Amino acid sequence: MKRGYDEFKVRINSLPESIRIRSQAYNSNEDLRAKRQQMENGGNPSEPLKVPKATWMSDGVHWPGTWSSAGTDHSRGDHAGIIQAMLAPPNSEPVMGTEADEENPIDTTEVDIRLPMLVYVSREKRPGYDHNKKAGAMNALVRTSAIMSNGPFILNLDCDHYIYNSLALREGMCFMLDRGGDRICYVQFPQRFEGIDLNDRYANHNTVFFDVSMRALDGLQGPMYVGTGCIFRRIALYGVSPPRATEHLGWFGRRKMKLCLRIPRKVAKKEIDEMILPINGEHNDGDDDGDIESLLLPKRFGNSTAFVASIPVAEYQGRLLQDLQGKGSQGRPAGSLAVPREPLDAATVADAISVISCFYEDQTEWGRRVGWIYGSVTEDVVTGYRMHNRGWRSVYCVTKRDAFRGTAPINLTDRLHQVLRWATGSVEIFFSSNNALFASQRMKFLQKVAYFNVGIYPFTSFFLLAYCFLPAICLFSGQFIVESLSVTFLTFLLVITVTLCMLAILEIRWSGITLHEWWRNEQFWLIGGTSAHPAAVLQGLLKLIAGAEISFTLTSKSSTPDDGDEFAELYVVKWSFLMVLPITIMMVNTIAIAVGIARTMYSPFPQWSKLLGGVFFSFWVLCHLYPFAKGLMGKRGKVPTIVFIWSGLLSLIISLLWVYISPPSGRAGMSYS
Repeated sequence: MKRGYDEFKVRINSLPESIRIRSQAYNSNEDLRAKRQQMENGGNPSEPLKVPKATWMSDGVHWPGTWSSAGTDHSRGDHAGIIQAMLAPPNSEPVMGTEADEENPIDTTEVDIRLPMLVYVSREKRPGYDHNKKAGAMNALVRTSAIMSNGPFILNLDCDHYIYNSLALREGMCFMLDRGGDRICYVQFPQRFEGIDLNDRYANHNTVFFDVSMRALDGLQGPMYVGTGCIFRRIALYGVSPPRATEHLGWFGRRKMKLCLRIPRKVAKKEIDEMILPINGEHNDGDDDGDIESLLLPKRFGNSTAFVASIPVAEYQGRLLQDLQGKGSQGRPAGSLAVPREPLDAATVADAISVISCFYEDQTEWGRRVGWIYGSVTEDVVTGYRMHNRGWRSVYCVTKRDAFRGTAPINLTDRLHQVLRWATGSVEIFFSSNNALFASQRMKFLQKVAYFNVGIYPFTSFFLLAYCFLPAICLFSGQFIVESLSVTFLTFLLVITVTLCMLAILEIRWSGITLHEWWRNEQFWLIGGTSAHPAAVLQGLLKLIAGAEISFTLTSKSSTPDDGDEFAELYVVKWSFLMVLPITIMMVNTIAIAVGIARTMYSPFPQWSKLLGGVFFSFWVLCHLYPFAKGLMGKRGKVPTIVFIWSGLLSLIISLLWVYISPPSGRAGMSYS
C-alpha cells in the first residue's frame, strides 16, 4: 500500500509537465491541420494563422486556454462557472468487491466498494465583483451541492487538511441524530497538525486553545467554529431558527416574537427580515404569514426554484428518527431515506451552474444572514456566532484517533501574519454588530462572555506592552514598581502568583496537556501580544475611521524541500514590521539590566532589593521572548546579517552607558582653563 501511494504521488507531481508536453503535441497537430485546410481552400501559405492554444487532457478533451495564454472565459479572475462530475452518483444496491489476486492483494468480497458522487466546482468570477474570498466560495458550494446531492450534513475542510479517521464522520453525525441533537448546528473537531518541530517553537499546535478553551466552551452553548474540521447541519446554514427556539426565552421574549409574527403584510423590509420564519416544519398561524414566507424565499435565498425546493427536503432528511411512543413527533420513520437516487440530467446541472454565477447573490441575504457571513477576515467565527445567536448549539468532538490533520506555518514571519489575520478579524467583530454585547436572549450569558473575549483580546496588548516596558523603566529610573517592598505588597503578589499557578495546574491536569505545551503557549501569547495584536488594533481603527480596507496575506504552509530537511523553513528569517516591537522590548530590557547592575555596583548606598526585583521581572519578560530571539538567529551556524547589526548597536549603546555611569579614572578631576 505504501509503494502504491508513492507511485501515485509521483504521477500526480509529474502531471503539470506531462500535460504541457501533451498539449504542445496536440497544439502542433492543430496548427498542421489548420495549414492543410488553408491550402485546400486556396489560401496563401505564407499568411500566418491564429490558432487558439489549448490544454488537452489525456482522453483528448479540449480545454480552452493554457498555462501561458488565457482563453475566453478561462482566465484567472474572469471565467464562467464550471461543474464537472468526476464520479457519477452510485447505485442504490451494494456493489461488493473481488477476491484477492496478484494485482489486488486485498480481499474485498465483503466490502461495499461504491464511491460517493465527486463533483468539481469552480464558481464564476468576473472583474469588478467582490467574490468574498473563502466565504463566497463556501456559499457557492452550499447552493450547487443542494441541487446536485442535497446531503443533510456538510463537512468543511481546508485545502491543507485531510481526513485521518473516517469514523469521525459517523461520530459527528451521531451527535446530530441523537435525542435532542436536532438543535445542534455543527460538530467541531480539534485541529491537529503535521510537519511541526518537536519543540513546537511558535506554539503552532495551539494545544491550550483546542484542548482547554474549546473543551470548556463545550460545556456552555458549544465551541466556536474555527473554519475547518467541522460537520454542519445544512438547514442551519440557511439562517433558520432551531426547533423549540423559544423555550429558553422569558415571557417578554416570547410575547415579542408573537407580535412580530403578526405584523401586517405592508411593513418595512427590515422588520420583515427580522421575523422568525423557520423552514423546519414549525408553521405559523394565518394565511398571511405563509404568503409572506413564500414572498421572502426569493429575497432570502435567490430566484432558483430548484434550490428553494431542496430546502424542505434537506430539513426532512436531517430530522431525528421518529419516536413511535411520542405524540406529535416531527421525526422521520426509519428507512425513509433508502430510496433510489435519480441520475443527473442536463437541467439539474444547468440549475447548479446558475447558482454559482457572480450575479446570483445580488439582492439576497447570502453572506448577511444566510450561509457563511461576509465582511470579516474571520468569517468562521462570525458564522458560528450567528448560529449560536439564533439559539443553535454546537458540540466539540475529540476522538481517540485524530479526525483530521493538516499543515501549519512553522516560519516565524508566517506565524505572526497568521496571528495578525486572526486578531484583525477579532477587532472587526468588536466594532461590528456581531459584538457579543448585542447578542440576543437566545445566547447564554457565559457564551456571550466567551464571544466578547474573542473581540476584546487584541486590545489587551496595550496593557501587555506596558507590562513589558515597566521593569526596564524601573531599572533605568532606579525606582521599583511600588515605593517600598512592604509585607502587604509581597503578600498580595504571592497570593496572585499562587492563584495563577493553581489555575495553570488545573488546566494542565483537566485537559491532559503537558507543562511544555502550556509554557510554549504562554511564550507565544506574549510574542503575539507585542507584535501582531497592536498592529491588528491599528488596522481595525483605520478601517473604522478612514474606511481603509484590510488586506491580508494567505498563510503559507511548510513544505519539504529537495534536500529532505523537513524543518528547513523553520530557520528562514523573513523580515517583517511585526518584529520591531518585540526586538525593541528585548533591547530595552537587556540594556536596563546592564544599567541597573552598573548603578547598584557603583552606588555608595546600593539598593539590592530594588535591583533584584527589577532584574527578575525583566528577565521574566526575556524568557517569554526566547523563542522569538531564537527565530531571529535562523539556522544553526548561519546567523543572518541583521542579527549582527542589532548586536553591534546593542553593544555600542551598553558601552556608552557604561562610560557615562563609570567614567575613566582621572577624568572626573580634570579641569579646563
